[in-house]
Amino acid sequence: MSELFGTLSDGTPVHRWTLERSGVRVRVLSYGGIVQSAEVPDRDGNTADVVLGFADLDGYVTHPEPYLGALVGRYANRIAGGRLALDGRTYTLALNNGPNSLHGGERGFDKRVWDVEPVGDAGHCIRLRLVSPHGEEGFPGRVEISVTYTLQEPGALRIAYEAVTDAPTVLNPTNHSYFNLSGSGHAGGHELRLAASRITPVDADLIPTGGPEDVTGTRFDFRQARKTGSGYDHNFVLDKGVTATAEEVAELYDPASGRVLTVATTEPGLQLYTADHLGEPLAPGDGIALETQHFPDSPNRPEFPSTVLRPGEVFRSETVYGFSVR
Repeated sequence: MSELFGTLSDGTPVHRWTLERSGVRVRVLSYGGIVQSAEVPDRDGNTADVVLGFADLDGYVTHPEPYLGALVGRYANRIAGGRLALDGRTYTLALNNGPNSLHGGERGFDKRVWDVEPVGDAGHCIRLRLVSPHGEEGFPGRVEISVTYTLQEPGALRIAYEAVTDAPTVLNPTNHSYFNLSGSGHAGGHELRLAASRITPVDADLIPTGGPEDVTGTRFDFRQARKTGSGYDHNFVLDKGVTATAEEVAELYDPASGRVLTVATTEPGLQLYTADHLGEPLAPGDGIALETQHFPDSPNRPEFPSTVLRPGEVFRSETVYGFSVR
């Protein structure tokens, strides 16, 4: 089901699509591919929205930097100095995060209106399509990307990416939803478990400073579930690495409501962001982002898993957010 959600200043209409199944309702916008809301029941059957979002289009246009619920790309996370070297050429990217390029630049996937179509007739699946032209935000190659949102039984949101290019490029998209399983308030009391024995250490600009480091004995060790607290905007190196099918790597639990969020992915990394820098109308710590992706600054780090996409190849990635209670 789709409905008009608003109109951009240039007259472009933005629609909202609703997927509903097994007591879970997810709403997605054509603007930015944004997951606007995800309504799920708690252990007593009471439903609440567990994804941070705005009630109207103006909220997203006026407050773009949190990337609430958006599809980000071409490159999620940071590229140092806004420069990438590929096949002997250096490309200069848009700088939108101090000295670095973040989440695709000034006008990444999150600020584009995607073409959306239903898949099947059950109301459980939509496919979003976008063409990113050669040179957009400085990235080489014309990229055609599709993202499929599927609400699966018994209440899991599957996000599947597929893309091709006509020239060598880099690609690292993700979804930037912030979760609050209580439905409101500070999320720092949520308990998190991550299947990650290492992180990529970063400098003050959140650019990796070296190879992955062991989390043993540090505040980055979430191999046993514990409260998230605050102070995290770091890439965790998932023990499983890159996989052909999505494997479970994380669990977020809210003891108060009993809601559980599991994360399964094909990606090798997960960026944990405790939203310490959210500003009005939101507040720091209102949500927790679990961004499945490749590592930050991978185009400049040959020792990291590659994000290069070449003509004739098909980029594929999958992440599944599962909702349940206990």
